[in-house]
Amino acid sequence: MHEACEGRDGRVEHVHTSGGTIAADLVLLSAGVRPNVGLAAAAGVQLGATGAIAVDEWQQTNLPRVYAAGDCAEHFHRILQKPAYVPLGTTANKQGRVAGRNAAGGRATFAGIVGTAVLNVFDLGVARTGLSEREARLAGVAYEAVVLESADQAGYMPDATALTVKLVAEKETGRLLGAQAVGRHGADKRVDVLATALYAGLTLAQLEDLDLAYAPPFNSVWDPVQAAATHLRRNAPA
Repeated sequence: MHEACEGRDGRVEHVHTSGGTIAADLVLLSAGVRPNVGLAAAAGVQLGATGAIAVDEWQQTNLPRVYAAGDCAEHFHRILQKPAYVPLGTTANKQGRVAGRNAAGGRATFAGIVGTAVLNVFDLGVARTGLSEREARLAGVAYEAVVLESADQAGYMPDATALTVKLVAEKETGRLLGAQAVGRHGADKRVDVLATALYAGLTLAQLEDLDLAYAPPFNSVWDPVQAAATHLRRNAPA
């Protein structure tokens, strides 16, 4: 259990947790999301292992002519190769289009997700795609990882700021498994490139070969994504 304690002038000073008291100037609460599936379950719709509604690639449930999409439904994860629950607006829109077409007599399929997301934390962009180290470990995948700090544009540019990229790759094959990026500018761009690479099943070596845009105000000669891929390939333990 966690409890934030109000201090002087209505400002938080510390948080009581099951692990002890932690001093704090700011407390952010991440409550999480659960699928609202009560009505579906009562109607006989099958739920998946995640607790969300189980659907096939056509967004159809176990009941004939009953479809589910969005935050109440499971999402096929292309890296894990199994259903997952990652409720995001982009996924809901894609699944909704598939379900709508099929309900109207069409034949569309949902291609799945790789778990791509981005958000602002004060003045930083924080983005991710694919598997984190923890998720790779839980999936039983032998992996290697690297964290590399570079810049969002050529380092000699006056407005260049730090950009940190982390890559997670399959140890035996070098296949990209996931990535994260943090920086004031450019984290979203790099993670979108990496999400595309995940969709295509690229390896670290193939990442290095990508023909990415370069001009000093926008990038270094070697994009941070490619620099991280090169570093991981050359420095990974044998």
